[in-house]
Amino acid sequence: MDYRVVSIVRDHARLRGASPAVSGDGRTFSYAELDERSSRLAQGLRAAGAGAGSRVAYVGKNAPEFFDLLFGAAKLGAVTAPVNWRLTPAEIVAVVEDAGAALTVVDAEFAGLAAALPGQVVLTGDDYENWLAGHPAEDPGFVGAPDDIVVQLYTSGTTGVPKGVQLSNTNFSVGERMAERWRLDATSVSLVPMPLFHIGGTGWALAGLFAGCRQVLVRDIDPAALVDTFERERISNAFIVPAVLQFMCEVPGAAGRDYSALRAITYGASPITSEVLRRALETFGAPLFQLYGMTETTGAIVQLEPEDHDPQGPRRRLMRSAGRPYAWVEVRIADPAGEGEVPAGEVGEVLVRSPQNTPGYWNRPAETARLLPGGGWLRTGDAGYLDEEGYLFLTDRIKDMIVTGAENVYPIEVEEVLAAHPAVADVAVIGVPDERWGETVKAVVVPRPGTAPTEAELLEYARERLAGFKRPRSVDLVDALPRNPSGKILKKDLRAPYWAGRGRSIG
Repeated sequence: MDYRVVSIVRDHARLRGASPAVSGDGRTFSYAELDERSSRLAQGLRAAGAGAGSRVAYVGKNAPEFFDLLFGAAKLGAVTAPVNWRLTPAEIVAVVEDAGAALTVVDAEFAGLAAALPGQVVLTGDDYENWLAGHPAEDPGFVGAPDDIVVQLYTSGTTGVPKGVQLSNTNFSVGERMAERWRLDATSVSLVPMPLFHIGGTGWALAGLFAGCRQVLVRDIDPAALVDTFERERISNAFIVPAVLQFMCEVPGAAGRDYSALRAITYGASPITSEVLRRALETFGAPLFQLYGMTETTGAIVQLEPEDHDPQGPRRRLMRSAGRPYAWVEVRIADPAGEGEVPAGEVGEVLVRSPQNTPGYWNRPAETARLLPGGGWLRTGDAGYLDEEGYLFLTDRIKDMIVTGAENVYPIEVEEVLAAHPAVADVAVIGVPDERWGETVKAVVVPRPGTAPTEAELLEYARERLAGFKRPRSVDLVDALPRNPSGKILKKDLRAPYWAGRGRSIG
């Protein structure tokens, strides 16, 4: 198969046109139908003025329309930018504006946003189907080059401003090899529960599509419904975050369901505890793979194999690791001072070189230069070390990002909101352990003299101003924050009591 993303739908429509490609919202479309629908959408985009290099946006939950747009845009050489629907309306509008989207497909569930979005907007449902049917099913025939951008995923930066991570055909070209490593093939039925604005959603789905199998899209995370879906749809493969795995194991009767079709469960985005691992193995009886990566590396670059998932075995120390890099991925640990590589066992910043590395951020040259220091290397912002066997162990987060239920939260966004409260003199936001979500957001606040804010008051203040996943779940009121001589808050000291005794403090 050609490794360009657009070739997925063209090749499979020719080779296995009648085979199911995508199921969601009670509908299933074959590869031939997806090919036809995406060609119609490409013509709709062309009529809207989109062409090679144009950005088109998607605001919606996991649904087949996303794949119409993804492949339709690729048939023109345009770039699909899925937007995190969990953001506030103002943030969603800002992302669509940043992309300069010529057209946005909006899930009918978010119809209230349509009037505020720039450019042409098409709502899913009858309007979308009529609009699609009004354009000819003619493939524009764009092929493009390996380095052409096909997807732009938005991720928050350390300043809290979303950045468009550009991902190319070359970045996704490892999809077929990934599928093989994850035990996906044309006979698989792959569950896609991660949102498609995440690399864990889009990347996982594209690996399954490269393999030519059926993708079962999950619109909303409901553990009991997921257990039903595993059994009813004969799911063979899935990518699920540890928190959701835990919820599924707690569903009454889950361990007694029929998972005989299941080949493997892949997880990532946050650490898995030994207890959740044990329960998942007992409940589902399938091998587990752990993945480590980031949006800027087009997802997974390091994998912990099923044989290393043995909390009681002689090599149980490996459960604390992220695994080993893929054969096409180089990982090195750099001296934080920038003076070269450090020896095995010594902590430094994790750098990566692979064909999966993004070419850079959309219209952010300065931030791209910081991310990509040269020589093909990418700075992950994570601290860790490699052992003598090449296993990567992550020890801390150089960036202060908090990963809660696979969502990324940057403390400065929350700090800026709380700092505006009249009773707050100083504030620091940290991630603390949570058995369900991996981490949750905690605010540490110094009250202004003469005031007496309560935890409930500050939580309510944040609730009114922040997206749900960014809101603090607890507030500590203290007399002062620890700082170094230059005045920087020592967040490591703030986090230490909560992470004490845990082998790992990073996803």
